[in-house]
Amino acid sequence: MAEDEVPKTEPGLFDLDAVVVGQPKRSRWRRYLGPALAVSTPEGATLASLTCTDDTHYVLTHTSGEVIVRIEHSGPAEFRFTDAAHREVGNAGAPGLFKSLQLGLRTDQGRHLFLTRPGLPFTQWHLTETAPEGVPTQGILGRVTVSTIDSWIGLQQYVVDMDPRLEAGDRRTVVAAVICLHLLRRPPGDSAAPA
Repeated sequence: MAEDEVPKTEPGLFDLDAVVVGQPKRSRWRRYLGPALAVSTPEGATLASLTCTDDTHYVLTHTSGEVIVRIEHSGPAEFRFTDAAHREVGNAGAPGLFKSLQLGLRTDQGRHLFLTRPGLPFTQWHLTETAPEGVPTQGILGRVTVSTIDSWIGLQQYVVDMDPRLEAGDRRTVVAAVICLHLLRRPPGDSAAPA
């Protein structure tokens, strides 16, 4: 390889326009000990996994074990995101009675994003940018579509489609927010139907 050539690598997690956040498949008959959620390509290649350190702290790591983002659940629907060095890189919060209908996000660059779905029967959330006062400022920047991949156990997956206008930091916040949506809809250990 010539000195000026750069080795080709696979795209990183936040270079992709689409990822899948979902509960890994498991046996119905054995106790499951794996990660709470996995982040993969639409083709199924695992990129990262989420583990719970306790009821309020979660860590998303690359398959190599490198920390991508830590998620701290504080209050009924407030989340704080920090990086491997424990610097805050964003947050999310859900106002209102139905916590899984809307989620306000703030990225590490101060960008305000908003995930919302029209009502409980809908399976898709839209991602928009908002002005500081909460008014949408432009078109849809992404979509999050939920589906059940195992109706017996009730395993869920979220397909996250993101607009090329989103930068890596924005995408990190969106992926973390989708994890938060799952935690609001399906708290760890909760066998009730999702909201």
